Amino acid sequence: MQGILPYLVSALLYAAMGVYFWQRHWSAAASAPAAAPRHGAIERLGVPVLLAVHGAALSGAMFSGDSLRIGVGDAVSAILWLAVLIYWLGGLFYRLEGLQALIMPVAAVAALLPAVFPAARPLPNTELLAFRLHLLMSMIAYSLFTIASLHVLLMAMLERRLHRGTLPAGLRKLPPLLTMETLLFRIIWAGFVMLSLTLVSGVVFSEEVFGKAARLNHKTIFGIVSWLVFGALLFGRHFHGWRGRVAVRWTLAGFLMLVLAYLGSKFVVEVLLGRG
Repeated sequence: MQGILPYLVSALLYAAMGVYFWQRHWSAAASAPAAAPRHGAIERLGVPVLLAVHGAALSGAMFSGDSLRIGVGDAVSAILWLAVLIYWLGGLFYRLEGLQALIMPVAAVAALLPAVFPAARPLPNTELLAFRLHLLMSMIAYSLFTIASLHVLLMAMLERRLHRGTLPAGLRKLPPLLTMETLLFRIIWAGFVMLSLTLVSGVVFSEEVFGKAARLNHKTIFGIVSWLVFGALLFGRHFHGWRGRVAVRWTLAGFLMLVLAYLGSKFVVEVLLGRG
């Protein structure tokens, strides 16, 4: 087991980058356009450095010889690591700098969680390819829906401010609301595809290990409910033009089902019941 220092360093770096993004893109006293190239270089290079530091801390906690340890703290931390990576990659194609100011504080907290809630024992069946693929796709799906949830909350705040006619200087720097909405549903579509693959790979893994298609437990039920919620949202968007508050409610409801499906059960078993 490694000490708290690698996690603390990662958290402090995320916090520092969050302050930078806030001052650069949300503060009323944001830097002048003349400094844009220098700031662009900081944003393009600083985030990969953060990801490398955080990734090194995570790998030290999760990989031990041939075994794989993923406690609730590791899972949340890995999901946020992927979320920051996805945001950084998305920033190469979209204007996401202002949005990254929101995810950095969340990532700072998540970076500390493996030290607070360490995994007690290795995961079983990690030698199986079906399980590895299932785990990877589930993590990507969680990361995408984490981003979608943060994104939709920011959209709701922006829409409310627009209706009131008072828009802070920081919010004026964000992309137009319609652009953000288009990006939101692209993220949800990507997350829905990954969630679908997660459910399918879960069936394959269950057949390989237990000899039956799936075990009907709370994790399976909440995962299917989440898939239905996001599927209904995408259906309503395509055929009925759902947007605004409807999109906010359905996105957050689907994300809550996902949290209950995996992280909620993991927290109860590992933290509250202490079974590891």
